[in-house]
Amino acid sequence: MQMPGGIILRRGRKPRVRKLSMWLYPGQSYWIRDGYVEIAGGIKLRIIGWDRRYDQYENGEARLVYRDGKIMLWISKKVPKLKPYKSRDTIAVDINERKIVYGDDEINKERDTEIGEAHRWKKLAEDLQKRYSSTKYLAWRRRKAILNRIRSYHRKARDILEDWARKTSLEIVRFAKKLGHAVAREDLTGLINSLRKIKNKDHRTKLIIMGYKRLGKWIDWQAEKHGVPLAIVNPNGTSSECPKCDSKLEENGYRRLKCPRCGFEADRDIIGKLNIRKRALKILRISGGSLTTPTAPQMTDVNPNRWGEPMNRPEGSSPFRAGRRSAVHSQFRKFSEDPFSLNLCGS
Repeated sequence: MQMPGGIILRRGRKPRVRKLSMWLYPGQSYWIRDGYVEIAGGIKLRIIGWDRRYDQYENGEARLVYRDGKIMLWISKKVPKLKPYKSRDTIAVDINERKIVYGDDEINKERDTEIGEAHRWKKLAEDLQKRYSSTKYLAWRRRKAILNRIRSYHRKARDILEDWARKTSLEIVRFAKKLGHAVAREDLTGLINSLRKIKNKDHRTKLIIMGYKRLGKWIDWQAEKHGVPLAIVNPNGTSSECPKCDSKLEENGYRRLKCPRCGFEADRDIIGKLNIRKRALKILRISGGSLTTPTAPQMTDVNPNRWGEPMNRPEGSSPFRAGRRSAVHSQFRKFSEDPFSLNLCGS
């Protein structure tokens, strides 16, 4: 069982502290005055930097974290939620292991995922553990420098997925808002639960679960923050039904499907996007136009399924690196809480 502050109760054994953190409340356990943060108990820390965009909003709960020799104060801000506008159409998002495809019936955009890059760092950590292990003695647990390096590799993998999910969700939501459209995505709960039931999961499967969950969470959060209407649709059959006549599609080449009834043909990811859009239009009660066979270039290098099979990154590709992490946290209650971080040092 896990308790606040990162303390793990180990069923009768001594509790183990995994990370040093503390929850603080404005006006009760912390105060911000004249460039300093005062914490109950007589602790006073000088602020060396923070995001000034949210100064006008009221402070909420804060979390004091000590990590890698630095003290960070993560403060949530109470920002009033924007009222969703009336959308004209929907930007549908089809999520795969290797690519994210989004757009409406005419626009088609793609973005690579970072699961492959995150898996590389996980593999480095695993290789390091094997190098300093034997059947009788796990040396990497005893050697602090090796243990810290392994932890940094795992943290790097998590940060890459987190950064990718935040940037991708923001890009999608801003694009939808610019066009006055809503955002639609699949409900991936069933797929995630199916992946979790797989025995002897490898790192890639675990990262797929993590990536799907985080992207879905951040799309929902960004839509809430920017006042963009959101629809979550049932994923069953989105890649196998004809978006024009709902007939069962047949294979017609690598990753291409064709309807035997109406003749509609497209890449399976384009079909998934169109079906998500079609179902979202019904949920949002928006009248959609008729579909025509897409003329845009079709994808041919996407992994053929979503079940974590190995993949090779195309030569010459340049995956973006995880940048500075932003402290974001949301609570969908009366307010949308938009936090920022304060870099602190002792006075």
